[in-house]
Amino acid sequence: MNSDTHAEEPDLAALGALLADRTRASFCLALLDGRAWTATELAQLAGIAPSTTTSHLNRLVTGGLLAEERKGRHRYVRLADPAVAEMIEALAARAPRQLVPVRSLVAARRHRAVAFARICYDHLGGSLSVAITDAMTEQGFLDWEFGPALTSSGTAWLMDTGITQETEPHVRTCLDWTERRLHLAGAVAAAVFHHAVQESWLVPAKDSRVVRLTDQGHDAFRRHLSLTDEALTAP
Repeated sequence: MNSDTHAEEPDLAALGALLADRTRASFCLALLDGRAWTATELAQLAGIAPSTTTSHLNRLVTGGLLAEERKGRHRYVRLADPAVAEMIEALAARAPRQLVPVRSLVAARRHRAVAFARICYDHLGGSLSVAITDAMTEQGFLDWEFGPALTSSGTAWLMDTGITQETEPHVRTCLDWTERRLHLAGAVAAAVFHHAVQESWLVPAKDSRVVRLTDQGHDAFRRHLSLTDEALTAP
């Protein structure tokens, strides 16, 4: 064989190097809220200079983890696609845990709120999302024999609940990084989440991934999925 012949193979080391820096990793975690952020917002999040932020963002864009868009003079970045969001969430679930100082009651409450219900790109994450996934399984709306799939009963439940989908009823899962269990993802999960927001069952917090469950949402999830008060209560 010619010594100049080459074959392609994945360069996992290059991908790992992108996330080996804590600042870049924190950017990717923040962008799991599904929004497009400015470099200034991310610089404030990380507490670093704008020039340093730009350097990190350029590496993430070049590496394919982020996509950028320009609006006038402003540069916005977001996760490149849902597959990247799923990968970041899965890596977070498998990453070793580290202790971080919680210096106030407000910070402690925020940590608990993130663990209970948060935006995971285009769907819901946290213990509430895991409980919804379990309930849909118990009621026969999801079938796991060949991986997660929406059953005919699940399709009927979506229609009866008023949840509409613009795409095929695709179902996949994310490994929830706080629960270390699977929660529902894909088009079905996105449709459920967007319906819950439209109906004011869930209210996303401003400038945060946290999602608040309303009294109306508490009643709706009990009615539609028979979720218990324990599953519907933040720790």
